[in-house]
Amino acid sequence: MKKQEYILEKPSCFELKDTFTCGQCFRWHKNEDNSYTGVVRQNVINIKEDEKNYYITSIGNEDIKKLTNQYFDLERDYEKLQNKLSEIDENMKKSIQYGKGIRLLNQDLWETIISFIISANNNIPRIQKIIQRLSQTYGNKIEFEGKTYYTFPLPEDLKNATIQDFRNLGLGFRDKRIYETTNMILENKINFEELHKNPNTKEIRETLLTLSGVGPKVADCILLFSTLKRLEVFPIDVWVSRVMNELYLHETKVNKTKIEAIAQQKFGDLAGLAQQYLFYWRREEERS
Repeated sequence: MKKQEYILEKPSCFELKDTFTCGQCFRWHKNEDNSYTGVVRQNVINIKEDEKNYYITSIGNEDIKKLTNQYFDLERDYEKLQNKLSEIDENMKKSIQYGKGIRLLNQDLWETIISFIISANNNIPRIQKIIQRLSQTYGNKIEFEGKTYYTFPLPEDLKNATIQDFRNLGLGFRDKRIYETTNMILENKINFEELHKNPNTKEIRETLLTLSGVGPKVADCILLFSTLKRLEVFPIDVWVSRVMNELYLHETKVNKTKIEAIAQQKFGDLAGLAQQYLFYWRREEERS
């Protein structure tokens, strides 16, 4: 492994806080110096910033410039997408103004699958702790700037893990689901390369739904936040259901089918990006 440094002139529509705290990822942590450190695939990355630049330091085997551009989706014109969404209505315009720095990460597909199975009926601090224990037990150790980090385990790293082993890590009812999904991947029942090549989002979604522990919301999160990157999907959780009802439905009982229909009608092939702006805006507003 090699240590690398890279200075990135700040792109438009990219802020660390917005990107790392909008609910799409679980392995980035803010440090006392206001920098962020995260584990990305087999690399540990630290990002510091000033008014003009991001100062990126990493240890790993991947080229840091290439990894940064791909992982942070830097080749996509978010300013153009934001302008398009802002024309839809005042709600979208306000939400984009609030979370204009959100970039949808291209996270490793396998890690995203397992992470969002773990996320079911869970909160972010607990999700982060479970993923940390899983990585510490089965991943590879990396020493970086005086601290120890662990990569997310590959399917082969989990081949001998039992349901009880997963339960011991605090997975609860998710233990069997992680075990079953891991074995489906090890048995090549799902081919990740074929998923990436398939242009049909509906077919990919149906394939993901065959994995143990993957329901509609988790499948959509995987489609949106992984390297599959399907911007048209619209994950619906409690927060999204609430904000869509408050802004557009105004009904006593929320109907997910209606929410999906409105999302596709209003936001079209950018529904997933719109969801992130709306979700982040209303959640943070309520917390403040």
